[in-house]
Amino acid sequence: MRPDNYSASEYSLPPDDIIFARDGRSVRQARTSKPWWNPRYWRKRAWAGLVVGVAVIAIVIAAVGVTLARKNAYPDYTAVAYALRDTYGGENFFDQFNYFTGFDPAQGFVHYVARPQAQQLNLTYASASTAIVKVDTSVGPQSDPNASTGRFSVRLESKRTYNSGLFIFDVKHTPYACGAWPALWLTDPSHWPDNGEIDVMESINQGTGGNQMTLHTNAGCSMDVKRKMTGQAQQSSCDRNANKNAGCGVVDGNASFGATLNTQGGGVMAVEWRDAGIRMWRFARQAIPMDLVSKTPNPAGWGVAAADFPSTDCSMGSHFRNNSIIVNIDLCGSMVYGSWGQSGCPSNCTDLVANRPDLFSTAFWEFGNFEVYQPM
Repeated sequence: MRPDNYSASEYSLPPDDIIFARDGRSVRQARTSKPWWNPRYWRKRAWAGLVVGVAVIAIVIAAVGVTLARKNAYPDYTAVAYALRDTYGGENFFDQFNYFTGFDPAQGFVHYVARPQAQQLNLTYASASTAIVKVDTSVGPQSDPNASTGRFSVRLESKRTYNSGLFIFDVKHTPYACGAWPALWLTDPSHWPDNGEIDVMESINQGTGGNQMTLHTNAGCSMDVKRKMTGQAQQSSCDRNANKNAGCGVVDGNASFGATLNTQGGGVMAVEWRDAGIRMWRFARQAIPMDLVSKTPNPAGWGVAAADFPSTDCSMGSHFRNNSIIVNIDLCGSMVYGSWGQSGCPSNCTDLVANRPDLFSTAFWEFGNFEVYQPM
């Protein structure tokens, strides 16, 4: 029964109150808490928080998935049939190169000479089976002119340029000496680093640190991805603005450059440059694949590469193009200066180069043929 003074508004109880009878009267007791685990009691703010939380978790899971997928991604190096297009060899080896002269871009203590002077000083010469590139050893401290502003050396740049291909370099002797910085590489000197740089053989001083194979690019090329190689990776960023232009290098074993390699008769370096990536192999003189000997190369059968630069996070077509083959022997320079204190070499680099021509008798390249293959 309703009391005489019943008021509808007075007896409209909140849904969360509890009603029970006491001494014939209806008593209202407010619920002090609501079960958090029951969605029927959640407010709009709680639902909104749940939606945001689920979205954040989904984004994190997706990001982790993308990262893991990229880490595990690997390009398709399906076998390509190659045909021989260019051969650099024989007595005409140097006819296919321009001789760079002028200021050394790497701040080396050298004077790169033109072909007539290189021939006069016997710094470049070729036979039917070999080509020699040397550092001058004739100019001493008493000579006029002397080498007080740099020693004579050679830098060759092929007249032909390339956008891809399979490159075979027969290397019979690598240069080594305190202060030497020899390299066999590919780049577009007029558009560096926009058109990239591919270092095939590079070392400093006595070469005991092994051969270093490196890419240098502009921004947007990283090797922090899955790779298959026997060499030891160094920096992951190929960007010339990162790590003082160290590039993304891979170091081969100690016997891959210098006197140790030379006493074994040198070897063959193979570089496959294609959209899937850039890979490099080093073959000992006694272990050159028969398909290379027969000029029907098949990189798919060569096993794990010494250096692998996949295209997973680096578009090869965007970063490498119009490259010439370059051979040089720099002296001193930025790479040598950076590690001179640990080199074990006496004096300082420039004094050594200027005053000790006898030390550079081992600073020469000896090559067999260079061969460039293109897909059929």
